[in-house]
Amino acid sequence: MSTTARVRNWWGWGYEDARIDPHAVAALATATLGFGDLGPVEDPARPEDIALPAPRLDVAGLPSASTDALDRVHHSLGKSYPDIIRAFRGRIDHAVDAVTRPADERELEAVLAWADGANAALVPYGGGTSVCGGVEPRVPAGFDGVVSVDLGRLDRVLEVDAVSRSARIQAGASGPALEAQLREHGLTLRFFPQSFELATLGGWIATRAGGHFATARTHIDDLVESVRAITPVGAWESRRLPGSGAGVSPDRLLLGSEGTLGVITEAWMRVQPRPAHRASQAVRFPDFATGAEAVRAVAQSGLTPANLRLLDEVEAQSTGAGDGTHAVLVLGFESTAAAVDVGDDLRRGLALCRAHGGAWDDPAPRDGAGTPGGAVDTWRDAFLAMPYLRDAMVRLGVLTDTFETAITWERFPAFHAEVMGAVRAAVGEPCRLSCRFTHVYPDGPAPYYTIVAPARRGDELAQWAAMKQAAGDAIIGAGGTITHHHAVGRDHRLWYDRQRPDVFAAALAGAKAAVDPHGRLNPGVLLGGE
Repeated sequence: MSTTARVRNWWGWGYEDARIDPHAVAALATATLGFGDLGPVEDPARPEDIALPAPRLDVAGLPSASTDALDRVHHSLGKSYPDIIRAFRGRIDHAVDAVTRPADERELEAVLAWADGANAALVPYGGGTSVCGGVEPRVPAGFDGVVSVDLGRLDRVLEVDAVSRSARIQAGASGPALEAQLREHGLTLRFFPQSFELATLGGWIATRAGGHFATARTHIDDLVESVRAITPVGAWESRRLPGSGAGVSPDRLLLGSEGTLGVITEAWMRVQPRPAHRASQAVRFPDFATGAEAVRAVAQSGLTPANLRLLDEVEAQSTGAGDGTHAVLVLGFESTAAAVDVGDDLRRGLALCRAHGGAWDDPAPRDGAGTPGGAVDTWRDAFLAMPYLRDAMVRLGVLTDTFETAITWERFPAFHAEVMGAVRAAVGEPCRLSCRFTHVYPDGPAPYYTIVAPARRGDELAQWAAMKQAAGDAIIGAGGTITHHHAVGRDHRLWYDRQRPDVFAAALAGAKAAVDPHGRLNPGVLLGGE
């Protein structure tokens, strides 16, 4: 049995052995996108050719320190489109000076103490999957250097409470690692974002990530029982409770803090038995607007489907779930109770869909024990492969990126038109702009937009910046949130500053000053300037 570790793709998403060959998809991409000849397939820069500056810091005394060039490259970029392009072109505009991998909280405390003496900024790092500049070491000039704090060695499920159905899990545990350990107890966290194979629990908590469920428990927030973090002035740990009304919650303040208020080391998380029953169905609608009304009806009905993802006509065609002539709703339910027939819930949901113009071909499973194939499985496979496909598109000269938001139902039609129009105007033709709902609430959806256009080779970053500016301005101007589950990072700061109240910004700055007096933890994210 081979024990060879999988090798990460140094410039793109995921693992080398899972890369998609752009030559294999070039013809299909050309036919589907309608952009004409995409031109030659480009190769990425070689990591050994990157002109990385020498470390500015003397790492003597820094626990578990590494100044290896490729290690520094890996930790200097996330996985946003600009990150991918810079790595592809061999550009590391901002490099960490060193990487540290603390083995426990004592070593982490030593790292924080060392940083004080070295005047170094610290960027907490989990799976490196940030798509908004969250781990980019672009820090204020007042620091003498910057170190990436990789939590990957803190990767264990430490305790399981089967009575209360909760588990104490270290922050560096990746999705597959924590699920494998919970499976030994017949349990699951049941949190599956698209970044699942690489992202970590600490990263999910720090960014308020969104997971598998489209309704009810949609965010990692809903699964957190308590959180522990180490700050420059001491440990920050909330009491383990099912709920509390005792003032401002310590764990709620750490949720979404993006490494600025402390380095998250572990959390008690709500877990559950593995689902015993699932039932899904793909439903067609004549257009996206009609499908949205059906989704609203389901979301406000009291049903809590695990999957309630509406794909517009373009998104359905791009993922193989439709032919481009209709919107497609992926509707699914699941249950952990052996006696619960989720087929009944599915039939109730389908009845609401039919009342709003929905139709489907495959009969729904009667006993709720299985999931039909067809469009549901096709969409799921495409969803999981999407980050790898993006890398292949980069090599083909195609710009492809996503942005997401949330808005209330009564404003959605006008909001959607404004965002689509602004982005189209900024990118120009030809382009393919599509939308799907990733999460749905009784009071509104979380629209997720995908833009695909011919890239201006060599000028992709400027092209992307114009698109991002138009999207961000339209979203904030029309009353949405700059991010629903991708976090703020550095890429969204401009619009986050406009979204949040000034008084709250001042309060957050006060909290930051109290726990991180010298502003060393991920400076420039959420607050503070360059």
